[in-house]
Amino acid sequence: MAALRIDAHTHFWRYQPEAYPWIGPDLQALAADHMPDDLLPHLRTHGMDAAIAVQARAGTGETRFLLELADRHPWIAAVVGWEDLRAPDFAQRLQRWAAAPKLRGFRHQVQDEADASQYLGLDAVTDAMGQLQSLGYAYDVLVFNHQLEAAARFCARHDRHWLVLDHLGKPPLAGAAHGSSALAAWRAALRRLRPLPHVVCKLSGLVTETDWRAGLQAADMTSIDACLDVALDVFGPARLMFGSDWPVCTLAAPYGGVYGIVRRWADLRLSAEEQYAFWGGTAALCYGLQTT
Repeated sequence: MAALRIDAHTHFWRYQPEAYPWIGPDLQALAADHMPDDLLPHLRTHGMDAAIAVQARAGTGETRFLLELADRHPWIAAVVGWEDLRAPDFAQRLQRWAAAPKLRGFRHQVQDEADASQYLGLDAVTDAMGQLQSLGYAYDVLVFNHQLEAAARFCARHDRHWLVLDHLGKPPLAGAAHGSSALAAWRAALRRLRPLPHVVCKLSGLVTETDWRAGLQAADMTSIDACLDVALDVFGPARLMFGSDWPVCTLAAPYGGVYGIVRRWADLRLSAEEQYAFWGGTAALCYGLQTT
């Protein structure tokens, strides 16, 4: 049987302005329902067998919503939900999810915290991470590039199970040449994750880190390729996974465009065995899924 190919980073929502305040006036293409039936044709066209649904807003209602979708659509292989790591009754909250086998991880929008270092260092967060990891839940780390140093310290402290860096730490591609000081700082911070074997990285979300409003240019493609090369150098082929970031990616490129960028890069850089891991094996390992 062929290996399972997994899109490790997708989102779904029924759009309500008050529920998704981050969808501002310049993101109106996202201000509509985006549901599994909208994504499935793209997965099938590009040979993807399964997807992982990742939370797009804070609240336990988001976790329930995604789990309901996963129950109705078998190809949604796992859910990365949300829970309040700062809650004093976190252990009880976590226990409520024990009967949800497709809930395989959690995420919080750390990028929106006023002080990411302060949040990630909270005693309550430290205790909650210990509980999550002891129960085999992965944790997705979502930060901006200027928060990577704090994220690296956080990842070094929590090594009992898998941590997943989303969107390659959001390299500063918009309006910058790849040799800029901001990109150099991003590369330096990212390299702090190299010696941490429990940290893997999603190659996702890069098209929307460019000046996408003007359309993707040749220089953007060159910068994206360079960032993918940095990821390969830092994490190695066994600690990378593909994620489309659909539907957010459609602000800059259609699903096929995002897939094509990464597929072209992977075909040039990765062996057949390494591609097995990249297109599904690593995601299956981190989120506890069957690979065939």
